[in-house]
Amino acid sequence: MFFTRLLRRSFTRQLRRRSLVVLTVALSAAVSVAMLGVVLDVGDKLNAELTTYGSNITVQPKAQGVVSDLYETSEDTEATAFLNEADAASLKTIFWAYNIVDFAPVLTTHLTVAGAGGSSLTGVKAVGTWFNKEVSLPTGQNVTAGMTTLRSWWAWKGTWPTDDGSQVALGSSLASELGASVGDTLTLSGTAGDHTLTVSGIYTSKDGDDKVLYAPLSVVQHVSGHPGKAERIEVKALTTPENDLSRKAASNPRALSKAEWETWYCTAYASSITYQIEEAVPGSVAKQVRQVAAVEGNVLVKTQALMILMTALSLVAAALAVASLTTASLVERTGEFALLKAVGASSAAVNRLILGETAVIGVAGTLLGALVGSALAQLIGKVVFGSTITMRPMVFVLVAVLVSLVLLAATASSMRSILRIQPATALHRR
Repeated sequence: MFFTRLLRRSFTRQLRRRSLVVLTVALSAAVSVAMLGVVLDVGDKLNAELTTYGSNITVQPKAQGVVSDLYETSEDTEATAFLNEADAASLKTIFWAYNIVDFAPVLTTHLTVAGAGGSSLTGVKAVGTWFNKEVSLPTGQNVTAGMTTLRSWWAWKGTWPTDDGSQVALGSSLASELGASVGDTLTLSGTAGDHTLTVSGIYTSKDGDDKVLYAPLSVVQHVSGHPGKAERIEVKALTTPENDLSRKAASNPRALSKAEWETWYCTAYASSITYQIEEAVPGSVAKQVRQVAAVEGNVLVKTQALMILMTALSLVAAALAVASLTTASLVERTGEFALLKAVGASSAAVNRLILGETAVIGVAGTLLGALVGSALAQLIGKVVFGSTITMRPMVFVLVAVLVSLVLLAATASSMRSILRIQPATALHRR
């Protein structure tokens, strides 16, 4: 009871200084909660953000993959081996099906394109694919897949084509060469037949795709003489950044121990997802698009390092501020502590009082900081990623531990000086 009264009086007599210490702790805790909350959730957010920049896995026929590994092949080279278009739906049956954000089979050929006004071009690169196709899965479910999300950064005049075989899209450079515009009619001629379509849109990709024609996969299969076939499947999957285990598995999965295998297979590494895709799609080889995978991993690691550094700096700043304020407060109260010791209080009892005050400051500051930090994390999520941040309980436990260590370190030096107080000398000076 007496101890409680002492605590209450110490706060009421120095309310302004105590409030400053609580505010300092709260600001540090808020920054720590916000940064650590984002750090633990940033992997999923960055992966989701990077889904707008195309596929990160390519599935090819095994024979074509071997040729690509042995020789440098141009993207304009006609494929000699094919996958079955129907097997694309198997991608959504693997263990990491929900990590596969989107996919689309692709068939490339070169066609003669004739416009309604008499203009004609030969050797035009034509890509047949899905745009926004509803696919029935072996599980009985339906999903929508296609290029509309795999190429979502393209700028459009008009719209994406439909998958019914009546529309086509042109790159801006190709449209200029043909003198074609939205609504015009084009005839595509290949080795196996002709097909007439309407231009639904003209896109600008700011890369080599501006010279490409995109048509429904069924149309390109028909005019090229490859019904039901695709030369590759582009896949966008949410992946975990590579580490030593995933790199070891990528080079030789059989070299893994049983424990390593289970960890690797049940973690969303790009290498484990590609391995499972190869199991699901007969006669295929799945490969990472290394540039995209590297960007994802590098951005994630650097972002996490930056946020952890900001957390550490905020805690150091809080420690210095709390130490300064606490030392100033204890110096002012030297006479009070000397009087307590003069009437029989031990140094341990005085230190317990200081620790009690520190505990109250720590609890109040941490609770206030946790509330503010959670709100700040959500603000960061909305502004940067356009979604909420999932706050894990581990964040609050970790911040509480860190704040406790900071406060103990800040008050330790002051507590040592209390042990050296001589009541007679201190009271005589006053």
